[in-house]
Amino acid sequence: MGLPLRMENLHAPTVPSGPTSSRPSNGDAGHLSFAELQQRKDNLEAELKALGGVLDSHGVDMNTPLVTRDGFPRSDIDVAQVRTTRARIIRLRNDYKALMSAIEKHIHKHFESLDDDVAAAEVGAQSSMLPDSVPEVLGAPFAKVNTVAPGSPAESAGLKPGDELRTFGYVNHTNHDNLKKVAECVQGNEGSQISIRVSRPASVTHREELRLTLTPRRNWGGRGMLGCHILPL
Repeated sequence: MGLPLRMENLHAPTVPSGPTSSRPSNGDAGHLSFAELQQRKDNLEAELKALGGVLDSHGVDMNTPLVTRDGFPRSDIDVAQVRTTRARIIRLRNDYKALMSAIEKHIHKHFESLDDDVAAAEVGAQSSMLPDSVPEVLGAPFAKVNTVAPGSPAESAGLKPGDELRTFGYVNHTNHDNLKKVAECVQGNEGSQISIRVSRPASVTHREELRLTLTPRRNWGGRGMLGCHILPL
């Protein structure tokens, strides 16, 4: 009888790491309401958390070797379960990124419709509008940009120290959860455009209201995917 085969790639997933069959395609997600998209996001986050708990129970993470130095399967863990769990996590992460892109597109369309409504209201109300009237009701700022690194994605987007964030993708003053949702939005949109609303001091009594587009990315030459430091207000 021959010797057992060495299993050099045992730690690799047993199934392709592409999206699952349940991934919200562009056509599918386009017919969902924002609430339904948010529910899908919550479900994915819950499953990813549960799968992370499975790995924790084995004392491993996504990169822990599953073979011995001699190339044989480790006997102290359930290798098959760990491999299956890792493959599922990889797929769900792809699903999550696609879902966040769908949510971001939903947000963009929502703001575009708001802008159209505001423009129509301005045209119809020019003759009766008071000098100090505000044509658009803006959400309260929830964070302030403290620093912006040179050459960073934040600088490329036009962010400056002192800018106050009114919206960051789907995040606003009602749901930012002490900026945790901002980090979540960044992680879920690496390489994708995020629409942000910024209030910037233009003078002692006047502020500019800007809409900027920010694209998080790694390896830009500095820390993080944005290159800026923001603080909650």
